[in-house]
Amino acid sequence: MERTVVIALGGNAILGPGQEGHLEEQLANVAITMNQIADVIAEGNRVVLTHGNGPQVGAILLQNDLALGQVPAMPLDVCGAMSQGMLGYMIQQVLSNALEERDIDLSVVSLVTQATVDPDDPAFDDPAKPIGRFYSEEHAQSRAAEAGEAWIEDAGRGWRKVVPSPEPEKIVEAQAIQTLLTQGAVVICMGGGGIPVICAEGRYRGVEAVIDKDLGAERLAEDVGADVLLILTDIDNVMLDYGTPEEEALTDVTLQEAERYLQEGQFAAGSMAPKVEACLRFVRWGGDAIVTSLDRALDALQGEAGTRFAART
Repeated sequence: MERTVVIALGGNAILGPGQEGHLEEQLANVAITMNQIADVIAEGNRVVLTHGNGPQVGAILLQNDLALGQVPAMPLDVCGAMSQGMLGYMIQQVLSNALEERDIDLSVVSLVTQATVDPDDPAFDDPAKPIGRFYSEEHAQSRAAEAGEAWIEDAGRGWRKVVPSPEPEKIVEAQAIQTLLTQGAVVICMGGGGIPVICAEGRYRGVEAVIDKDLGAERLAEDVGADVLLILTDIDNVMLDYGTPEEEALTDVTLQEAERYLQEGQFAAGSMAPKVEACLRFVRWGGDAIVTSLDRALDALQGEAGTRFAART
């Protein structure tokens, strides 16, 4: 049965732990993942891809810092757009090659994508999303005083700028994505959760914020009427008591069970918690949601791997 599947790629699909971010490294990582995605497409699924962009945006922000006085720095929304184009190009090229190897004649298209956010979202009063590299306390205090930025000490590794992380409301380019899907294209969009924009009196403007990539993928899945939201990460299953001797892999989970686990604090904020929340939202909307590892995408869609969320069992 032909299905529309939104596949959300974790950051390790593009840049692995300890890697510096050379183009060759990123292309090699993307090639491994795109072979999986090509197999999913070969089974007759319509695919929309979204991806993380944290390390890449961090590198762009660092380039801004290093070029101060030489080149005008770009705001965060523009940096997000730059990363969408860069990563979209990599994924588009590598996936096109993988499809060609399988004699699959489909266009692969990258689309710079915006998501509207509410200017009154409480997140704007409580910046909490760390971005960019680690700096000294002196640098952080200087930036806070000079530019009015918010900074925090992060995990004992130094100070990082924090920005709001508002909820995505609507995908601005949803109709274009739908049209491309109808024409048979594979669409790469909503990188990094989408570029956050505010719409006032019919005009859009970017804001200094970051949308959670998993919640952005869920919003995308609803807006394009997907059948399945598939979140690919670095473990085969969502785990209870992760990292302890009592850890337990979850396979089939009801809404009620997942909600209880969230309330109990079973899932790490900024890591597994938003993935589970995204899955719950999509199941409530009426779709199917799965979390699994990057190399089990096809198995998960065939019901043979991953953690599957359902309204009831």
